[in-house]
Amino acid sequence: MQCAACARGGCRRLNVNDMAKQKTYYFCRECGYQSASWLGRCPECGKFGTFDEEVVKATPSVGTRRAVSANASLPRRLEEVTYSQTSRLATGCGELDRVLGGGLVPGSLLLLGGEPGIGKSTLLLQTALAVSAAGHRLLYVSGEESEEQIKMRADRLVGSGECVVDSTRGQVLPTTHYPLPTDDLYVVSETQLERILEHVEAVRPELLVVDSIQTISTAELESPAGSVSQIRQCTSEFQHYAKTSGVPVLLIGHITKDGTLAGPKVMEHIVDAVLQFEGDRNYGYRLLRAQKNRFGSTAEIGIFEMQEGGLREVQNPSEFLLSRRDETLSGSAVSATLEGARPMFVEVQSLVSSAVYGTPQRNAGGFDLRRMNMLLAVLEKRCGFKLGAKDVFLNLAGGMRVGDPAMDLAVCCAILSSNVDIAISPRVCFAGELGLNGEVRPVGRVDQRIAEADRLGFERIFVSKYHRREVDVRRYGIEIVGVGVIEEAFRALFA
Repeated sequence: MQCAACARGGCRRLNVNDMAKQKTYYFCRECGYQSASWLGRCPECGKFGTFDEEVVKATPSVGTRRAVSANASLPRRLEEVTYSQTSRLATGCGELDRVLGGGLVPGSLLLLGGEPGIGKSTLLLQTALAVSAAGHRLLYVSGEESEEQIKMRADRLVGSGECVVDSTRGQVLPTTHYPLPTDDLYVVSETQLERILEHVEAVRPELLVVDSIQTISTAELESPAGSVSQIRQCTSEFQHYAKTSGVPVLLIGHITKDGTLAGPKVMEHIVDAVLQFEGDRNYGYRLLRAQKNRFGSTAEIGIFEMQEGGLREVQNPSEFLLSRRDETLSGSAVSATLEGARPMFVEVQSLVSSAVYGTPQRNAGGFDLRRMNMLLAVLEKRCGFKLGAKDVFLNLAGGMRVGDPAMDLAVCCAILSSNVDIAISPRVCFAGELGLNGEVRPVGRVDQRIAEADRLGFERIFVSKYHRREVDVRRYGIEIVGVGVIEEAFRALFA
């Protein structure tokens, strides 16, 4: 029997059925592993002390899950499946479109991560301004800033700098290349998922931006915003909206201290693309990489320069990767690297000195330290240089991290140049991978590297001698020097 208060609907006593609907679970903050009890060490990712207690409502019953509508999808043969070629939505940012593979795919869900203050919100707000100026309706949802703050940033991005006059047309143009906002850009400050979906139904945008997913929560879960269950549930809801409506959704995510995206790993599996925005604040340059991309390559990168008026696209990466100097100094070499389909020239700087203490120091900035130690061992074994008792410091100019194996030859030549204190001409570049036996191995797409070196005005490029058979030297005005082992490169440079 129920009490009088229950009959009136105002009983505050806990219902037994409500108790059965709520369960307490423990989730790992790193990978999202679920456990019925607290664990000191996660059996999935191996991290210690990462389990948090969360209250989760019970899932629908089996009968509810089995209930399907009359127009539910049915299995079909592969040859019966047809699709139409849908055009991608251009973001108005060439570097972002390059990383995405040509623009935003309709119905895609993208996740953008990066350190605090690196420029994630600035990048997406500039994208929103460009998309809205092209005549597309857009909704920008912010859970961290108010509408007034978003408006202030938009005015700063658009109205910064002085105006210049186009003499050919007689028009006054702003110095920034980002277009002015239009009436198709809507902004709202909201953290409740249900309210956001109501705004989406009212606005019906062609692009949805959410900043950020860690601030969004749903009333279906008792856990606070930013918890594992909230992030997973909200991401799934945005995925369902993107797939059913065909509207691209851009999410901003926080990262942890070690540089990985905060939240469960299942969130990265749900989204279609994971973009990482990184860079060194001391240099002002930002790199956009694709860690996952279902609609394009993950080898492409986008390069931006942070200025007072926002992010500027860097069309020629070599303009900041190569330092401008009048005198030639020892310990410097230029490498012809390749990121995706874009050739880039990076300056490698090295310093070799006698070790003051008993154990020599090894330090590499922007280059893999373990690979540098391997190259030092090859130089000592094959070239006879006694580097085991010397400090070796390596740095890539511009604060960039490069993992191209073609950097090996330039790294070795820079170390040898600093060791013998003889400068390498700044008009010489290198592209070659070094083996454990000291052989210079061929690298991929050497034609693009040679053509870009010729365009930038380099006089000589050192490559593997095995490229001689596949490269037509008559096509280029640059001298192509083929070497088989590292000793040949040393003799050609310092003989």
